[in-house]
Amino acid sequence: MSAKPVKKILIVGGGTAGWMTAAYLARWLEKVDIQVTLIESELIGTIGVGEATVPGIHQFIKDLGIKESEFIRATNATFKLGIEFENWAGIDKTFFHPFAGYGVPIEDRPFYKTWWAANKQGYTEGLDKFCLCTQLAKAGKFALPSFDEKSRLAWYNYAYHFDASLFAKFLRGYAEQRNVKRIEGKITHVQLDADTGFIQSVAMDSGQVVESDLFVDCTGMPALLIGKALGVGYEDWSHWLPCDSALAVQTTSVADPDSYTRSSARTAGWQWHIPLQHRVGNGYVYSSQFISHDHARDELLNNLTGERVTDPKLIRFTTGMRNNFWTKNCVAIGLSSGFLEPLESTSISLIQTGIAKMTGFLVNFEIDEKHVAEANRLNRLEYERIRDFIILHYKLNGRSNPFWQHVRAMTIPATLEEKMAVFRDSGDIKILEQESFQEDSWVSMFYGFGQAPSVLAASTDTEKIHTIMQKMKSAIGKGVQLAPSHAEFIQTVGNP
Repeated sequence: MSAKPVKKILIVGGGTAGWMTAAYLARWLEKVDIQVTLIESELIGTIGVGEATVPGIHQFIKDLGIKESEFIRATNATFKLGIEFENWAGIDKTFFHPFAGYGVPIEDRPFYKTWWAANKQGYTEGLDKFCLCTQLAKAGKFALPSFDEKSRLAWYNYAYHFDASLFAKFLRGYAEQRNVKRIEGKITHVQLDADTGFIQSVAMDSGQVVESDLFVDCTGMPALLIGKALGVGYEDWSHWLPCDSALAVQTTSVADPDSYTRSSARTAGWQWHIPLQHRVGNGYVYSSQFISHDHARDELLNNLTGERVTDPKLIRFTTGMRNNFWTKNCVAIGLSSGFLEPLESTSISLIQTGIAKMTGFLVNFEIDEKHVAEANRLNRLEYERIRDFIILHYKLNGRSNPFWQHVRAMTIPATLEEKMAVFRDSGDIKILEQESFQEDSWVSMFYGFGQAPSVLAASTDTEKIHTIMQKMKSAIGKGVQLAPSHAEFIQTVGNP
């Protein structure tokens, strides 16, 4: 089949996925004669709980040419240095997954390997003491990282917590100012071309028919275009990730916002705590096989701080991914392409990378089967790598409830089994193609769950190694001392 030229792009569905897509396309196509239109209905609600992000969001904001201070004010955002995992490794055990590594290499060896070797010989300082990012978060502080070669201990990254509905509203304004056309209404019918099977047009409840060359499905879990109209199947991963429900609720703030997301293990899943400037987002992700919705609701409400702003909202889901996120002339972005529970805040990141694959493989603004196939291959790998990282959290847990026993005993994907074996045998982290989480993230998980390599050669000069490590720890302590509180930093950057 010859490549199909694209002169019109239609996004079906708004929310975070739709307006991120619209905003990016508006910027990307600002000097190209391609019309972008978005259809959404005010009567169709969005899930709207994707309020925590990973550092890749910086690139998205930068690509749009938006100032960070403007974004912070518009979305009531706070800063995020990582995720705290409470009670996952066992009752009263807490560890932190930072957006950073640990220490700096010693004798051309990754610092974490030097630390683990020293730890086996009785060295007692925790690995997390050698991460400025972690120590800032624990102290309730925040400062912008420095990437000066002389201060490698200050190399870390950060992300944001923000109000998803305000984010979508902000991006809508951005897109409409750049000639994205919005149409209000519901889709009632999708017309396919009888010869090619491509989507030809969509009909709306108003009677209007909208044609396009490329259709972007941002309709969420219903997947009206790619799933219902084009029949692309969904791969169910619930045998590895059995949580199938979430209850989301907002509360008032009772303290200055933390500079991190909190994930607390509960009876049959985990609870999130996402601090914004004006409120806190909370939720309980759980398996309905191991706890009833009513009991989950009670457990969530009993573990909240602040007054409730909303009533708990139940969300049902099946973890997995669409067999292909791009088929014919339809690309699925966001929940229509798949769902990985929000344990590592990857939902918005997957929207961003989905947009990047769509635009990157729309070579010469044409739909070409070879490029579509490669985009699908990369998308699958990305989903599978994130899936394995999330499964690791459950597999290594140290809890005794039936749910936690079940996920600890379950068979895991071969790719993850091999990674765990490589680390156990050598201390190496095997990074595969399309990994979202790099070496430092895997190290933080193994360390946090009390895993260690079986064999690591120790340094012959133990005293020298300990002296170097102590200097690193002292430098990090000074950096924490000099940094402002997270709340103070927000006030500084958020004021025009």
